[in-house]
Amino acid sequence: MNGNDHVLLLKALLKSTSGLNTLRYSHDKKKKSFVISTGIGLGLIFLMLMGYSFATCYGYGKIGIISSAPVLCALTISSVALVFTFMKANGYLFNFKEYDMLMALPFAPRTVAACKFLYMYIKALPWYMAISVPMLIAYGCFERPKVLVYPVWILLSLLLPVIPMLAASFLGFLIAGISSGFKKTNIVQTILMFAICIAGLCTEFFAEKLFANGAAEKTLESIASMTQKAGRIYMPAGWFADSVTDLSVPSMLLFTVVTILLFVIVFAVVGKAYRNINSALKSHAAARNYKMTSQKSSSVLHTIAFKELRRFLGSSLYMMQGGFGDLLAVLLGIAALIFGFDTIAAKLMDGMTFDASVVKPAIPFLVYLFIGMLATTACSPSLEGKNYWIVQSLPIPKKVLYQGKMLFNMYLSVPFMAISTILLCISAKVTIFNTILYLILGFALCCFSTTWGCVCGIKHMRLDWENEVEVLKQGMAVLLYLLPNMFACMGIGALSVFLGMIMDHSLLSILLIVPVALLALIFYKIALSLAEKT
Repeated sequence: MNGNDHVLLLKALLKSTSGLNTLRYSHDKKKKSFVISTGIGLGLIFLMLMGYSFATCYGYGKIGIISSAPVLCALTISSVALVFTFMKANGYLFNFKEYDMLMALPFAPRTVAACKFLYMYIKALPWYMAISVPMLIAYGCFERPKVLVYPVWILLSLLLPVIPMLAASFLGFLIAGISSGFKKTNIVQTILMFAICIAGLCTEFFAEKLFANGAAEKTLESIASMTQKAGRIYMPAGWFADSVTDLSVPSMLLFTVVTILLFVIVFAVVGKAYRNINSALKSHAAARNYKMTSQKSSSVLHTIAFKELRRFLGSSLYMMQGGFGDLLAVLLGIAALIFGFDTIAAKLMDGMTFDASVVKPAIPFLVYLFIGMLATTACSPSLEGKNYWIVQSLPIPKKVLYQGKMLFNMYLSVPFMAISTILLCISAKVTIFNTILYLILGFALCCFSTTWGCVCGIKHMRLDWENEVEVLKQGMAVLLYLLPNMFACMGIGALSVFLGMIMDHSLLSILLIVPVALLALIFYKIALSLAEKT
């Protein structure tokens, strides 16, 4: 691999997507304000992450197990890197928008793949350091280590996310390779990603059962033991801990050399099939048994909703982001039937002893916590990209376009909500009347999610993206939709549990339906008003 090629290509990728370039050279005030507002929003989340990381490590110090902090730091960063890279690796590495342009440049396929990986790493690095640096500060407050520990911790933290990111990227490479052999590549790819995510959740559940000892008097000892045991199982975490606690030179060298070797090996393998896999993913075979049949007429709204369905099924990343919460909601209902509602409620309440019946009024909000994870309306306006102006030129009112987008999100979310709610109500032995009320409340919540997402999607539309990841995972519209929605859901869910202890559950459900439906109607009107101004 030519180092100059890597530097040149990586520099071009970073400059082309930098918000600083927009602030420096753009004369569009709307674009500049968008960059500034995005920076402020991300900055607040960045500070929250730093505060949470510091508090977690400080807690380790308060309970006397600060020696486990380096392993905790390594495991936290590695886990976050593995999960988030897996969710977006295929969007960055395969079937991306600028593929034809990059492959036309005089760079080897492995160079393009490696630079896309490094681009993904550099973009995420500040977030990983937001975990590492506060933990180092908390560690220093209690342990008072040698001065040399601080630069060693910082430098090795730069390498901590690389191995899990390589593992997630290689897994994405295998999924892309397997799915490229099928006609419905995006659907196969999404199914494989869903399967791996669910397998990961199951593994986490059984690992927790395996490590848990249930003895309250051994809690602190158990936490330290679990952390150290995990560090021994995942060797890079152990190497990191030895490097910063003992200043072990062999561990530092081993960690660094293994990371570099894995990077070279992974992209040597990926590079050989990179062009073939991308070509297969971007090609579409025509069906040999196609027959011309009579065309069916459909309303404009249903036509737009069907168009959104085609767009949804045409992107594995979109399906993962928009459909994963719906699938988890149904799996939650199935788990409640198998293990019992009391067991699931106790798990969610972290093992606290309580009467599970008090959780029943929160069932619609528990389901919505998954169903409302991401409304397609929050990102579908931006996903139009450069085609947006073509859509805008169609001879239909602008509000009809967004009504169709909202209709698709309802088609997607309501069936999953209904199935999950019914399964949980059966498991919890909820009365038929209350089950109907919970379904109505769940429907109102789906309406709220759809309309609130549409307001965010129109208000913070971004059409100049080069990769879907920039909209689906890093877009301001998705961010503004997600955070208030999640916190409000958890807050109102907790309030419903509290009120359910002192009032009739049926009356409580009716009282909750009214404001949720009213909010949905208000945001619907706002969305249509914004649509007319676009």
